[in-house]
Amino acid sequence: MFSKELEKFLNENKGKKIVFTNGCFDILHKGHVSYLNEAKKLGDLLVIGLNSDASVKRLKGPERPINNETDRQFVMKNLKAVDFVEIFEEDTPLNLILTVKPQVLVKGGDWKIEQIVGGKEVIANGGDVFSLNFVDGYSTTSIITKIQNN
Repeated sequence: MFSKELEKFLNENKGKKIVFTNGCFDILHKGHVSYLNEAKKLGDLLVIGLNSDASVKRLKGPERPINNETDRQFVMKNLKAVDFVEIFEEDTPLNLILTVKPQVLVKGGDWKIEQIVGGKEVIANGGDVFSLNFVDGYSTTSIITKIQNN
């Protein structure tokens, strides 16, 4: 269901503390980078579930994503805090979370812990779920609006 690269990565890193997060990461900004740096500090490895183009369209509308999934994956893979990026097709990363079995699951501070997809499953496996700090004033939507208004 998921890539051979993910399977290889998980096999090579057995015993390491994996932190997982997910998102569209369409136009990367300071809020994203700050959040990912904070997430990485919670474990040994940071794995990103990246919404596919089709998934982003369903979640954000027909004008999104601005950047295609291959470009978004490339950018994410090349961030210092990120160890692995897997694209997923579904609207939620639940199947990917069940495959990765992270010890830590995180989302941005605009998410309540009980709203985080996969949270119950990670906690049931003895892991932790966190809603990390939110950097006010930074969002992809606000960047797009700013561009359109100029």
